[in-house]
Amino acid sequence: MITLIFLGDVVGEPGRRALYRAVPELRAEYGADAIIVNGENAAGGRGITPPLAKEFFENGVDIITLGDHVWDQQALAEHINTLPRVLRPYNLQSNNPGCGIATIDTPKGKVGVLNLIGRTFMRNAAENPFISALGAIDRLKQAGAAAILVDMHAEATSEKISMAVHLDGKVTAVVGTHTHVQTADARILPAGTAAITDAGMCGSRDGIIGRDAAQVLHAQITAMPCKLDIGGWPVRVSGIVVTADETTGKALSIQAINRDYDR
Repeated sequence: MITLIFLGDVVGEPGRRALYRAVPELRAEYGADAIIVNGENAAGGRGITPPLAKEFFENGVDIITLGDHVWDQQALAEHINTLPRVLRPYNLQSNNPGCGIATIDTPKGKVGVLNLIGRTFMRNAAENPFISALGAIDRLKQAGAAAILVDMHAEATSEKISMAVHLDGKVTAVVGTHTHVQTADARILPAGTAAITDAGMCGSRDGIIGRDAAQVLHAQITAMPCKLDIGGWPVRVSGIVVTADETTGKALSIQAINRDYDR
């Protein structure tokens, strides 16, 4: 049996600090063979920098996935080709730097990760993720991946659920990200793929999707531009743990993770 942990979008400095506390605890508790984290909002809520990516790895993260804020930090665009375990969405235009797939070796076999971005209500120019996914999965299987996890970074719940159904039986898990609110639909689909529409986030528990609640509420009430700072402590670390058959790659179980941390 192979065990994978995926943690949702890390939002700002509080999200990072809680993540660094959670990763070793979760790895020990669940005996995780690989920990994958969406770092989409790690740098002040917008993207990730190379130094922060290296900090993630130093604190036990194995692979980082991203999303629509992938190029908000220019330094990442300049250096992502030197960071093979930092994934930009695979289906961005092919002239973009970086790659959207990666594998890591574990004692129980090779784990593959695919990062995709949706097109409904999203601002990035992207190719069809449903078509792109199939070619990417073939590449991961040819590389010997025993288990494959897909991060589907999308706004529309229907698009994320559609991807899970589309890939049922082809991958171990399809995990939705981007909306920062964990959904209550963790399940195993008929052909053996674990799925959840959104994994949630690693961010301010009492904020509004990781931002300062008072500022977001002011913007909602007045409909005027407003600075939206990162929310504070306590922080909730959310995600999922999936177990899979290391021979077939089919999911055996999926469980939601929610853990709160004070400063």
